[in-house]
Amino acid sequence: MPDRAADLPAGPGNPHMMSMSHNAFSVSKGRPARPVESPPGPWRTLPLDGRFDLVYEDATGAWSNRSLSARELKLGPGRTLLGGIDARRGGYRGFRVDRIRRLTDGATGERIETGILDQLLRRAEGQRRADAMRIRRQTGARRRATIADPA
Repeated sequence: MPDRAADLPAGPGNPHMMSMSHNAFSVSKGRPARPVESPPGPWRTLPLDGRFDLVYEDATGAWSNRSLSARELKLGPGRTLLGGIDARRGGYRGFRVDRIRRLTDGATGERIETGILDQLLRRAEGQRRADAMRIRRQTGARRRATIADPA
């Protein structure tokens, strides 16, 4: 059994190698690097920022309390993972959303015990929209500044 993600086969079936396959660039002589579309795989990653306290049930049925600085939500065939930095373990961890028994939002204090996946999806979508709006505003401001002062 492989003990590192690098030992696992690359491709759409391996979520550990997903970021590598989606960050591929094509380089041609005399041309800048450009992103290359990779074939869609069974896993989809949504950025998600936030601090959460979890009550988590592991594969053996043991419950534990975890504090997570969330980074992403990974949606795949048959499971969804909430990924981030686990304060208890001091490293990146992925937690199966179907095993999260209670989720407490660190910013608002809101406790969620049912519909956890729906809440996380809503939050990820809200953050995506806010980021898109911020980028549009910044781009528009730069464009207006260039037009006003063409130098």
